[in-house]
Amino acid sequence: MKILVVDDERALVKGIKFNLENEGYTVDCGYDGNDAVNMAKKNNYDLIILDLMMPGKDGLEACQEIRSFSTVPVIMLTARSERHDLLLGFESGADDYITKPFDVLELKARVRALLRRAGISTAAAGGKDAGTVSHAQITLDEAQRSAFKDGKEVELTMKEFDLILFLMKNPGKVYSREKLLDLVWGYDYLGDSRTVDVHIRRLREKLERDPASPELILTKWGVGYYFTTEK
Repeated sequence: MKILVVDDERALVKGIKFNLENEGYTVDCGYDGNDAVNMAKKNNYDLIILDLMMPGKDGLEACQEIRSFSTVPVIMLTARSERHDLLLGFESGADDYITKPFDVLELKARVRALLRRAGISTAAAGGKDAGTVSHAQITLDEAQRSAFKDGKEVELTMKEFDLILFLMKNPGKVYSREKLLDLVWGYDYLGDSRTVDVHIRRLREKLERDPASPELILTKWGVGYYFTTEK
């Protein structure tokens, strides 16, 4: 599997490259946002690790550009852990984040988990049971991993698609944030429950007719989230 690592801290990039190559991955390196976009256009990566704060084009801008032509999983590196940075990372299209300084074992665990989930999603997309799931204005095409609202395609990240597909296939069942992290992100995901909140908010913005008053992706206060059974 091929991974792109982009960070302006060359010593950090060198260390990540060394550790991931010891795990058997092929690793390319870049040092700014332009590198990230240009290399992602020229190569087929299985995953990109992208620093949030870089001179010139930062990680947010780079991630947004990459999302315009690729659904490759992206892990965002950030030196800050405030909710604002988390929101910005996910809104730019990142699938996961990790806060500096980090343990390299944690980074490798995140990489394994995200690659495994991406592999499961790809395998499922090509399976004979893959079809369409529809309710109200939302239609999901499992084979193409495409989402539509009122017949118009909506761009979802890999994890946004996985989450809405799971909820739509299990209508009326309420899942806690922790359970969704387990079932959608994977049992060894090391993030926190805010990840689920951000993804739910993004899905509502993209798929609900009125995100401020959702009718499909609902909250059971004090418990978790569910997809409606109402027709």
